[in-house]
Amino acid sequence: MTVSLPDLPHVPLGLHATEVMRIERDVLGEVEVPAHRYWGAQTQRSLLHFSIGDDRMPIEVCHALALIKRAAAVVNADRGLLALDVAAAIVGAADDVVAGQLDGEFPLFVWQTGSGTQTNMNVNEVTANRAIQLLGGIVGSKSPVHPNDHVNKGQSSNDAFPTAMHLATAKAVQQRLLPAVRALRDAIDRKAREWVDVVKLGRTHLQDAMPVTVGQEWSGYVAQFDDAIEQLNRALTGVMRLAIGGTAVGTGVTAPVGFGDDVVAELARVTGQPFTPAPNRFAAMSAMDDLVRVSAALRGLALVLFKIANDVRWSASGPRAGLGELVLPSNEPGSSIMPGKVNPTQAEAMMMVCVQVIGNDAATAMAGAEGNFQLNVFQPVAIRNVLHSIGLLSDVCGRFRVYLVEGATVNREQMRANVERSVMLVTALVPTIGYDRAAAIAHLAIHDDLTLRDAAIRCGVEAAEFDRIVDPIRLTTPDG
Repeated sequence: MTVSLPDLPHVPLGLHATEVMRIERDVLGEVEVPAHRYWGAQTQRSLLHFSIGDDRMPIEVCHALALIKRAAAVVNADRGLLALDVAAAIVGAADDVVAGQLDGEFPLFVWQTGSGTQTNMNVNEVTANRAIQLLGGIVGSKSPVHPNDHVNKGQSSNDAFPTAMHLATAKAVQQRLLPAVRALRDAIDRKAREWVDVVKLGRTHLQDAMPVTVGQEWSGYVAQFDDAIEQLNRALTGVMRLAIGGTAVGTGVTAPVGFGDDVVAELARVTGQPFTPAPNRFAAMSAMDDLVRVSAALRGLALVLFKIANDVRWSASGPRAGLGELVLPSNEPGSSIMPGKVNPTQAEAMMMVCVQVIGNDAATAMAGAEGNFQLNVFQPVAIRNVLHSIGLLSDVCGRFRVYLVEGATVNREQMRANVERSVMLVTALVPTIGYDRAAAIAHLAIHDDLTLRDAAIRCGVEAAEFDRIVDPIRLTTPDG
């Protein structure tokens, strides 16, 4: 920016009108608006026409739209297309929105026009009325700041809303989700290192298999996390590309040449993120491929978390009539009727979150397919689902880490007993005595309820040879 915007006098937030309602106008006529609200006629109409369910537009989208209004005002002022005092007021009002000081002014439902036009206008109206207040004007008058002519200058809902979706998604993934996922990954990695020499019975098909160490098992979880994080970061590169500048249909009609690129540059400067103009704005506005890829990465993370939580739940089953190998923290009573019962509630919560995320992704994928000609009109449901998934995954990773992983311990005695009772360690004898003879030993052990060692000795295997070959810790690292 080459021009300096003037400083405006401080005006406290809030409208203290004596009347209950005020009259605002749009192209369809007059609308009564609550006098203590900053929103205007189009927001009020949307509240009437689209009062559907309880799902409100995520506030992160409104904050992102305000960032766009701010950047556009700066660029328009720099180009001499907006009076400096008007630009300064828009910037000040947008800053109030981004800071969360006007969150109560964004009441619209997700289920609205598929382009997000009503939410874009909600932000335009609130920003304009707060800017009018900052300039000492009459709220609702559209003077000296107009929601369309000034706040929305150079933009359309059709390029502003998909841009806001990308801004909100990038921020949520980077500032909420990835830190929570990395913290959980690191906590699991610490447990893997702590339990690196604790031998347990491996299981395939939920049946006894060859031994592994708990550290090896949990190192697999760490590797899954690393892959999921990589996929999230890869998907993030797409949402760094912004549609702003395409206006109504991707051509940039009514916006000055280079306007979108300048707005993107200002957004990158303000946020510190490497946002770039979409290489093809027709694709950026008519499709949601980048957002769909983020949703798919969230689903991938959910599948990782589901598998880990399910393994933990099985390992902790019991404590006396199940596997009983993992001991989970006792966070709360598990039953209203059975005293002393403690359940794997953190694992259950995580698995339910994962099911919801998978459902959110299915809806987002369908929404992404609805890009008819120059505009996708399923955008609100897609961004709601993506941000919902990010919020759920962020929270559940934090809770699972603090209330389960960090306090979990292993039942070494139970693991040792399970290994000693297993007949699948007979596999280690196969290279020496052959498959058929080893199978006979296994069947004898099962039929007569013998330890594998006793059964092998009955079948003619020397005790010393058995002990040398069937060494559980050595079997976990056969190449070591």
